Amino acid sequence: MVEIARLRIGLVIVSLSLASFGSLRSADRLPNFVVIFADDLGYGDLGCFGHPTIRTPHLDRMAAEGMKLTQFYSASSVCTPSRAALLTGRLPIRSGMCSSRRRVLFPNSKGGLPAAEITLAEALKTKGYVTGCVGKWHLGHLPQFLPTNNGFDFYYGIPYSNDMDFVGKMGAREALFAPKLEYWNVPLMRNVEIIERPVDQTTITERYTEEGVRFIKAHKGRPFFLYLPHSMPHVPLFTSERYRGKSRRGLYGDVIEELDGSVGRILETLRAEGIAEQTLVFFTSDNGPWLPFRDHGGSAGPLREGKGTTWDGGMREPCIAWWPKRISARTVHAGLTSTMDIFTTCLKLAGVALPTDRRIDGVDMTALLTHGAPSLRDTVYFYRGQELFAIRKGVFKAHFTTQNSVEQPSGPQRHDPPLLFNLEVDPGERQEIGADYPKVLAELKHLAEKRQSELKPRPSQLEM
Repeated sequence: MVEIARLRIGLVIVSLSLASFGSLRSADRLPNFVVIFADDLGYGDLGCFGHPTIRTPHLDRMAAEGMKLTQFYSASSVCTPSRAALLTGRLPIRSGMCSSRRRVLFPNSKGGLPAAEITLAEALKTKGYVTGCVGKWHLGHLPQFLPTNNGFDFYYGIPYSNDMDFVGKMGAREALFAPKLEYWNVPLMRNVEIIERPVDQTTITERYTEEGVRFIKAHKGRPFFLYLPHSMPHVPLFTSERYRGKSRRGLYGDVIEELDGSVGRILETLRAEGIAEQTLVFFTSDNGPWLPFRDHGGSAGPLREGKGTTWDGGMREPCIAWWPKRISARTVHAGLTSTMDIFTTCLKLAGVALPTDRRIDGVDMTALLTHGAPSLRDTVYFYRGQELFAIRKGVFKAHFTTQNSVEQPSGPQRHDPPLLFNLEVDPGERQEIGADYPKVLAELKHLAEKRQSELKPRPSQLEM
């Protein structure tokens, strides 16, 4: 555990100024947290994760100064449940934030994140953190579900995906390949008020970045949590004039390079304000690339399939953790980790006790991040909606059911015996080895049966 209370064994240094009256000014105050969450980014879309033509110098530097997590998983392969899991540290099936029929929330949905759930923002506020959400929310657009009713002091962003509220004259899919702003009537909100509709998506990444920078500067004198879930590179793709036409990868590459520039602005602000060493920053994505959109979608690199599936391409994400002088530079960790672990890790570092009235699925990554210790996680559960499709334990992953991406018409395929892969030697899940490991298959089948008997789905908020 990183020491966060050495103030008690030394002098307490208080610096009073007009800009930070009454704020504790010490390198050992509670750490700040920044979580930057891309939308539909593929495992292979960053330079530091192997992309040959997309330039990501700021993310590459972030990785060089911090840690790459190479076996980091989202809790879902689509937007709404993955975001619920990140902010609650819980599998979406526990909160009702998933569905096998309506995979995500829509503008006509009446449900959202239940009030009984404890978000990372709500938990951190018990220790005096100021909290801000800038970007795509997608956990309910009605007032009771918005960020400001879920622990965030401030919200600026869009309430659901940028391809919703379609009002174009042509087919929705056709519009995505030749996008114009007027095709989507998506609102931009500040707190609970709509301030622009339709939002100008060509400037949305830039404006999110500016709001994030302002938030950091305004609250640098006290512990803060900034959640920055970008709208991109979810289709329709838009980018600002500064980045348009600059990438060898085309429009998709332009969008990723603008996201990279945004990360650079955030990290440079932390350095310039003198709080880089007090701030733990994560960069990752909600799920894998939307492959049916061809060059408007990303790349899963060596992994199989993409968004909407429980193959690794749908749920293993690029992840970088950055915390100068706490996380060693140029480190790579291949232990199993998850977006849900961010919840638990931040609470542990902030000295917030984990809730005891519910199951938390995240594990603490502190020792992993600061000392390269082995991961405390040995198992990953892969749900598609409310159904358990696969389990990974150690190096082995068993698929009980598989289904193609969200755009494909084919239904689920049941596998008995399950398909088995060794992801250490076969990350692309191409070499089925079940016949060689009957004991492993039996263990994973037992684990699946036990999980399904113990964990029953909550009523789905997405089907309301």
